[in-house]
Amino acid sequence: MNFKKLNIAPAILKALAKENYTTPTPIQEQAIPAALAGKDLFGCAQTGTGKTASFAVPIIQLLSEQPSRPGAQRHIRSLILTPTRELAIQIYDNVKAYGQFTSLRSTAIVGGVSQKAQERTLQQGVDILIATPGRLIDLMSQKLIDLQHVQILVLDEADSMLDMGFIHDVKRIIAKMPSKKQTLFFSATMPPEIAKLVKTLLVNPVKIEITPVSSTVDRIAQSLYKVDKGNKQHLLNRLLQDKSITSALVFTRTKHGADRVVRELNKANIAAQAIHGNKSQNARVAALSNFKSGATRVLVATDIAARGIDIDELSHVINFNLPNVPETYVHRIGRTGRAGLSGTAISFCEFEELPFLKDIQKLIGKNIPEVTEHPYPMLIMTAAPKEEPPGRQAAARPAAKEGAGTAPKANRGPNGKPSSNAKPSSAAKPNSSHPNPNAKAKPKPKPKWVARGSNAGR
Repeated sequence: MNFKKLNIAPAILKALAKENYTTPTPIQEQAIPAALAGKDLFGCAQTGTGKTASFAVPIIQLLSEQPSRPGAQRHIRSLILTPTRELAIQIYDNVKAYGQFTSLRSTAIVGGVSQKAQERTLQQGVDILIATPGRLIDLMSQKLIDLQHVQILVLDEADSMLDMGFIHDVKRIIAKMPSKKQTLFFSATMPPEIAKLVKTLLVNPVKIEITPVSSTVDRIAQSLYKVDKGNKQHLLNRLLQDKSITSALVFTRTKHGADRVVRELNKANIAAQAIHGNKSQNARVAALSNFKSGATRVLVATDIAARGIDIDELSHVINFNLPNVPETYVHRIGRTGRAGLSGTAISFCEFEELPFLKDIQKLIGKNIPEVTEHPYPMLIMTAAPKEEPPGRQAAARPAAKEGAGTAPKANRGPNGKPSSNAKPSSAAKPNSSHPNPNAKAKPKPKPKWVARGSNAGR
C-alpha cells in the first residue's frame, strides 16, 4: 500500500514524497483513515513505529479543509501534548515538514528556555500547538493561551506523562477545552491508569495495537554481561574501544548516574555527553545535535529524556542499568535497528538486577544470550547494604566510643561496669592543666526562682 490509497490530500502527499515517505507503516495505515473520519483513537505502539505521522497527517488535512478567513485572528485548533521537550521539538519539525505546502501555522511551547519568543509566535496566531504540560500551564495562567477553539487533541506518550506526574496537569488542561472534540491518544504501554484514562477521555474509540511489547525486533542482536556494579564503568570503557560501535545510546537509571558515566568516558578519551531533566534546554538540544551529527559518539540518557530521541542510524543501545519495568527494555532496544537496518543491544546486569532480568526475559519470551568470556565477571552474589543518605551516617554511629568520655574496655569489670580496682589509663587520668578536650562542659544549673521585678529571667 502507498499513501495515495489513504485518501490524503495532494499537498500533504507532495510533502510526504519530498520527505521520502513511500509506504505507510502499520499504525499509519490503520490510524490515518480513522482519524480522517473524525473518530477518537487509541493507539498502543512502541517507539519507532511511525506514530507522529499517524496523527499529524490527519490533523493537517482536517484543519486545511477549514482554512482561517484572510485577516482573521488564528486560534489554536489542535493541541498536541507530549511529555518531553525533545519529543515536542521533534513533533514540531515533523508537523512543519508534512504541512509545508499548506497555509497552516504551528509552533512548539516547551520549558527550559525564555518564553518571550514563544509569546511573539502565539500573538501572530497558531493553528497547531505542540506543548509540554508545564510550560503550557504557565502560559495559560498568564492568559497568553486560549484553548476554547481546540477541535483535535493529541496525547502522545501518555504512559510517560503518567510516570512523570503530569496527569493532573493534563486534566487541568483538558478542562479548559470544549467538551466536544476529537481525541487521539497514544501510549507505548497499557498500565491500568492509562486504561482508566482512555475510558474517561475517549468516545467509542478505534483501538489500534501495533507490535505488542512482548515481541522484540528480530533484527536486533541482543547480548548480556553479568558484571558487578563497581566494574560496569570499566566494562563500558573496554567495549567502547571497539570502533565498530559507531554510535551508542547508553541508558542509566538516574540523572547523576548519567553524569558520572559521561565524566568517566571523557577521562578515557571517549566523546560522550549526557541528556536528562537537570540539563538546560540549550544543553539538551546541543547534546542531541552533536550525537546526530556524529560529533559525539556516545549519548548517555535517562528513560524520560530519551523519549524524544529519534535516530535512524543508531548502531548500539547499551543498558548500563537494567530497567525495573520490563516493557521499558523493549522500548530502549527498539531505538536501534530502525529503517530496515540491523542493530545491537548490550545489557549489563549486576546481582541486584537479576530479578529485572528475569522479568524482561519472561516478557520477551526468550533468554538474552550471555557473554561469559569477559574480564569483569560477576563475583558479588549478595545484595549490597543500603547506602545511608549523606549527613545521616555520623548520626547513625554509636555515640559511646573509647576516649569519648567513657571508661575504656580494659578498665571494665566482668559485669560491664567500671572496676574500682582497675587503674585508669593515661588517656583517662584527670589533668587540671590540660583538660580532656573530648569531655563535654556541664551546663550551669538554672535558677530555681527569679525575684519579682528582676530582668534576669526575661
